[in-house]
Amino acid sequence: MSKLGMIALALVMVVAGCGEDTTKSEANTAPVTVSETAPEAAKTPESANLKEINVSVADPENAIVIELKDGNVVIELAPDLAPNHVARIKELARDGFYDGIVFHRVIDGFMAQTGDPTGTGTSGSGKNLDAEFTDAPFERGTIGMARSSDPNSADSQFFINFAPAPHLNGQYTVLGKVVSGMEFVDMIKKGSGGGGTVTDPDKMISMKVLADIQ
Repeated sequence: MSKLGMIALALVMVVAGCGEDTTKSEANTAPVTVSETAPEAAKTPESANLKEINVSVADPENAIVIELKDGNVVIELAPDLAPNHVARIKELARDGFYDGIVFHRVIDGFMAQTGDPTGTGTSGSGKNLDAEFTDAPFERGTIGMARSSDPNSADSQFFINFAPAPHLNGQYTVLGKVVSGMEFVDMIKKGSGGGGTVTDPDKMISMKVLADIQ
């Protein structure tokens, strides 16, 4: 069996165990989530390391910075592709929603998923968003919105691709792309097995809109 085949089989088993039916989904190897309201995770104070960011982006208002244990990751958002998702992610970031949230699902060679305040992969902020699918490809460093089998179920969870994932193209909303610090994304602790569940996972120390910290 090919590596993609093994991943697909493992992920179907994981999703089934969570009670979410994705058997009719066109991409069973894709990141999934069930969105429901949950308590926020404990917040982490902003680090002085964010003051050291010196990356040129087209529009700091449409860029976010994720502080990881190994360094800062700068992401240029794509309001031209997904205006509603970009606006919601910035709103949550400014509320401090993402600070301290873990990468609960990390599959080596595929993606790292985060954005669930419970760290279980079954929750979110409590506000679903309608799909904004485009023909933008999922490449290394692409940020995509996780969802369940319902195309209009994306909430706060998102994922960062370690490598190209063309089977996701047109099936998930593209939020943006990493423009600096991808080497730090590569250092995120990986999960075990095809499902990518992580024991003692790494976290986002903080996530801020770049314009707010420059």
